[in-house]
Amino acid sequence: MKIAVYPGSFDPVTNGHLDIIERASRLFDVVYVAISSNPEKNHSFSVGKRVNMLKSSVKGFKNVKVETFTGLLVDYAKTKKARSIIRGLRAVSDFEYEFQLALTNRKLAPEIETIFFMTDYKFSYLSSSLVKQIAGLGGDVRGLVPKGIEKELSRKEQ
Repeated sequence: MKIAVYPGSFDPVTNGHLDIIERASRLFDVVYVAISSNPEKNHSFSVGKRVNMLKSSVKGFKNVKVETFTGLLVDYAKTKKARSIIRGLRAVSDFEYEFQLALTNRKLAPEIETIFFMTDYKFSYLSSSLVKQIAGLGGDVRGLVPKGIEKELSRKEQ
């Protein structure tokens, strides 16, 4: 089986994330969307809420599983028998950071390959941070996030 892990904070999941999940689901038998618990980040939604939002957003993909993990990504990938880590690139500005992560992961687990997905041009500007900022200022996030997430963001800002 071809198994991949797509890690991130997904705070919240955006249509850009879903684009990458959908494309990865066509290439791999199983895709684990792995929500990291990064204590250095100030998350808007709890881990449990992010899991629920992601599960509702990917329910149409039969080979996509949503989980959380702590610790090193490569250790989590090994527990899932994943041979690939999926990372999304929006712009050249993402590349340096992602390149550093990929090389570090290769050093830690040379048997696991990092595969970069270029986001669809429609989502190249989109980030969870931008979505939260727009929602926080009362802006319209339609088309940026799945419908259920729109409701969660408007509920959070009330």
